[in-house]
Amino acid sequence: MDTIDALLSRASASVLQEPAPEGDVLRQVLETGLRAPDHGHLRPWHFVLIRGAARAAWADKVAAATLARDPETPSGLVERRRARINSIPLIVALGVKVKKGHKIPEIEQILTVGAAAMNMLNALHALGFGGIWVSGANSYDPALVAALGLSPDDQLAGFLYIGTPAEPRPTPRRPALDEHLSEWTGAPAPA
Repeated sequence: MDTIDALLSRASASVLQEPAPEGDVLRQVLETGLRAPDHGHLRPWHFVLIRGAARAAWADKVAAATLARDPETPSGLVERRRARINSIPLIVALGVKVKKGHKIPEIEQILTVGAAAMNMLNALHALGFGGIWVSGANSYDPALVAALGLSPDDQLAGFLYIGTPAEPRPTPRRPALDEHLSEWTGAPAPA
């Protein structure tokens, strides 16, 4: 696939099935993440793979964390989340090994991991796989950060859900570029 065509046709795939990449192909996808811009060469990435039987254990951790955050969460919602996790062939937790107090601001360290995630999503698409980047309360839950083996100072930039798209992915309609583009000319901004 031509690089530009791949970038312009990538879309998140939320319905995923086996297979997920493995072996050298998975390593290649993960290594594209390490090619992300990294101001200060801090290497803040820490990817945690969740697959196979570990998905059920992770689903249990997520269910427990959900109920700890809100004991009134309907059991049906907890079970749907558990089933979703168990249905994903491969989950990559996007850990950020934050170096607090460093001259490189924390936001830039987090953006490095975000850029890594995008590189991996593009690589997955180019290789015929699919994925979706998910975040939300589970990304910010200290109990889940700890369960993944990250330190209390570390953060999660979300999770990549990875597999083979179960249905054809239409190229998404995107907004017109001109609606999101301006050019600064040095002249004062209009009042």
